[in-house]
Amino acid sequence: MKKLKLILSGIVLLLIAIQFVPVERSNPPATQKLEMPTDVAKIMKRSCFDCHSNETVWPWYSYVAPISWLVVEDVEEGRHKMNFSEWDRLKPKKQHKRLDECIEEIEEGEMPLQPYLILHSHAKVNETDLALLKNWVSTKLDHSQEMSSD
Repeated sequence: MKKLKLILSGIVLLLIAIQFVPVERSNPPATQKLEMPTDVAKIMKRSCFDCHSNETVWPWYSYVAPISWLVVEDVEEGRHKMNFSEWDRLKPKKQHKRLDECIEEIEEGEMPLQPYLILHSHAKVNETDLALLKNWVSTKLDHSQEMSSD
């Protein structure tokens, strides 16, 4: 019994100690946001922006180690792969590719990530949302192709 108390005390002390490991939760300023209609922006904000923009809403559990480490890592990886707040850093061809990939990943159920949806069920993209996003992407791609051919 004494050994169990000692082990539990050690675990508690370790959990307290790891809270002091610094983790950077930042939202750098946007260089250029991707322009989108209000209805599309609502879906994107609800389902994509926490990981794929500089507008992350850091929930309470992102301040509790070791969960905070995972959350920060997921956001950093998401921003690295696609950041809607730094859209101007992508060449037009890459922008088109990224938008197509977004739709494809949503259709395949790969985005938003399942672990994220466990705590953020409101982020799930339904068929109506997906149709709206597809229409917007299609219109955006058609418009940019017209602009480049002029």
